[in-house]
Amino acid sequence: MYDKSEAAFAAAKRVMPGGVNSPVRAFKAVGGTPFFASHGEGPYLYDIDGHRYVDYLLSWGPLIWGHAHPEIVAAVESAARRGTSFGVPTELETRMAEKVTQLMPSIEVVRMVNSGTEATMSALRLARAYTSRDCIVKFEGGYHGHADSLLVKAGSGVATFGLPNSPGVPRTTAETTLTLPYNDAEAVRALFARRGEDIAAVIVEPVAGNMGCILPEPGFLKTLREVTQAYGALLIFDEVMTGFRVALGGAQARFGITPDLTTLGKVIGAGLPVGAYGGRRDIMALVAPDGPMYQAGTLSGNPLAMAAGLRSLEMLEEAGPALYERLEAFGRRIVAAFTAAGQRRGVPVYGHAIGGMFGLFFREGPVRSFAEASSADAGRYARFFHAMLQNGVSLAPSQLEAGFLSAVHTERELALTEEAIERAMAAVV
Repeated sequence: MYDKSEAAFAAAKRVMPGGVNSPVRAFKAVGGTPFFASHGEGPYLYDIDGHRYVDYLLSWGPLIWGHAHPEIVAAVESAARRGTSFGVPTELETRMAEKVTQLMPSIEVVRMVNSGTEATMSALRLARAYTSRDCIVKFEGGYHGHADSLLVKAGSGVATFGLPNSPGVPRTTAETTLTLPYNDAEAVRALFARRGEDIAAVIVEPVAGNMGCILPEPGFLKTLREVTQAYGALLIFDEVMTGFRVALGGAQARFGITPDLTTLGKVIGAGLPVGAYGGRRDIMALVAPDGPMYQAGTLSGNPLAMAAGLRSLEMLEEAGPALYERLEAFGRRIVAAFTAAGQRRGVPVYGHAIGGMFGLFFREGPVRSFAEASSADAGRYARFFHAMLQNGVSLAPSQLEAGFLSAVHTERELALTEEAIERAMAAVV
């Protein structure tokens, strides 16, 4: 079925580590050979062997308008005809910044970068500069990019490969990163009681998307806000995945929590490389050239990413809350089909859905933490994943990753997915 992809993967392995430019693409968590993409159209992804899939990977989240949306493509083409990069300011960057600050009121000033990793790395440097403290707090299974201080008990691809502490991270760097279980408010209070004066910031995915979609327990995010304020630390919401995906104003709007700093990515580039960090004006005043905290990037705010991202955000604004309600309803139907199919066969299953994200686990619920997510049956997920591919549906090639919906998935694609789930579940028994 995958002769061309197998040949392409063999060629890729000769010139790239593991044959890929990002580890999870190698299918190590599910086995087999990764299929190679040919093109995408709307909710569908096509591989070079001629197969078509209803796509719930969506480039790991940014394609909220699906593949090759005509308006996004037109925006990129128009920008490219004027030039791909200038190294001097453009008005498009200002318009993008204005739109982000309008839609996320906690962000008073924003700096564009080129990736989520750049955004989180810069936000943490800024937090340390602002507080004159060294330690940060993250949560087990939370993946915030591959900066040294963040590859400590990280989730997603790191967990998939069994590397909770990546080689190459200096011990002295790791020692400034304090880790706690996600959703454990008491552990947060206890840590701050012991080390509060040392902590510059808490960084958290308000909805964990790198250990399979996991929702915050009631009161957890509120505790983070209260404790950080009490001890003079900053609260950083990593909304690289959730920003403009679970609500127009991100998870912070959905849950009514105002962080000090926010990191963004994914959707604000509509599929092009982009990230951003921003927050309170007094904190952002430390960023060069206004202040002494240095961060730069030649391609930051490049016109292609700004054009695509601005049009995407404008379209989301035009669509309004109804879009997010429909995305969540579809996600809940996928979870319901998954759980019902498992229950009929006596297979332990559980799932979550929020906004345009969902997560599927082969274990009994609830799933509230990285430890609980990690106890799910990875072998069953691998069999389910390949069976879904055979039935024309593409999911994330790891149980510790979220699934995503787009605005162009319709009842037709949902029905195909529900049918595929029913057939694929038979493969895991």
